[in-house]
Amino acid sequence: MITLHHLDQSRSFRILWALEELGLDYDIKFYHRQPNFSAPDELKLIHPLGKAPILTDAEQTIAESAVILEYLQQHYDLQAQFQPQQTSAQQAYQYWMHYAEGSLMPLLVMQLVLTKVPQQVPWLVRPVANKISAGIKAGFIQPRLKDHIAYLEAYLSEHDYFAGNFSFADIQMSFPLQALQSRTGHRYPKIAAYLARVEQRPAFQSAREREQQLL
Repeated sequence: MITLHHLDQSRSFRILWALEELGLDYDIKFYHRQPNFSAPDELKLIHPLGKAPILTDAEQTIAESAVILEYLQQHYDLQAQFQPQQTSAQQAYQYWMHYAEGSLMPLLVMQLVLTKVPQQVPWLVRPVANKISAGIKAGFIQPRLKDHIAYLEAYLSEHDYFAGNFSFADIQMSFPLQALQSRTGHRYPKIAAYLARVEQRPAFQSAREREQQLL
């Protein structure tokens, strides 16, 4: 039996969504975050790093979103519905599967960390911490993030999905795009239209409903 070890407010929703797209039978073990927003220590009993998502299937324990999606696609997507077959689309599929966590998410994580830093230092030095954090964001993160946003808006103005038809690359890309929109006031119309499109899928809706039942 497949078991998804699912942490709330995390990347593991991607895997819940993929399982629904595949129509598989699976169990969910749900984990609540601790007051400091970290994952509970019991996740380390499943995988040493204690990070979600984690998928167990028979004797296998699999971590990392892209690896889990690839595993599910190879073993359970028997009709190849969620990975393109055309060569050009396959290249796009591989690119976006890696781009999500390799290029876009590091910038979003750095931005979040720098926003939190001033809140974690003594109040006497918070003005200095605020100034340093703001300087790094303005001088390093924002210019690069601006380039990525322009790139994504241009791409999505010409493509309904990231690799031809809907695929697991869209599931992989959904998390950073949702984070990006929520942190920028939903300002980017092509990204917004794309997210609205994929979030209307029945499997996304059923995954969201199942997650809500666990909260």
